[in-house]
Amino acid sequence: MKKIILILIAFLLIISACSPEKNDTSNNPLQGAVQEFKITAKQFAFEPETIEIHKGDRVRLIVTSLDLPHGFSILEYGINERLNPGEPVAIEFTADQEGEFTMFCSLYCGSEHSEMKGKMIVR
Repeated sequence: MKKIILILIAFLLIISACSPEKNDTSNNPLQGAVQEFKITAKQFAFEPETIEIHKGDRVRLIVTSLDLPHGFSILEYGINERLNPGEPVAIEFTADQEGEFTMFCSLYCGSEHSEMKGKMIVR
């Protein structure tokens, strides 16, 4: 009986030693988690104006227009969405490029449309 228990323990130890390691998240406890930001659009601004994320992060932006139709675009990430008032739009992507990227309104919304910008910083 003792031999069977010892063999079983040895077998379990060998199995656990051979199994693939899980991702090491000691440097980034949120690795693998989705970083979510709620952004509002209104004439003529995005709030928050700047978001900061880490390269490799999975990102979810929930963008909602508060007043009238707007667009939400980040060219380098191929993002260009229409925002209808009061209808949240979920945008998901992986931040695979480092740098500072302009978030801007891509749908004409009035006299200061060209000033409706924000910034996404990926470090």
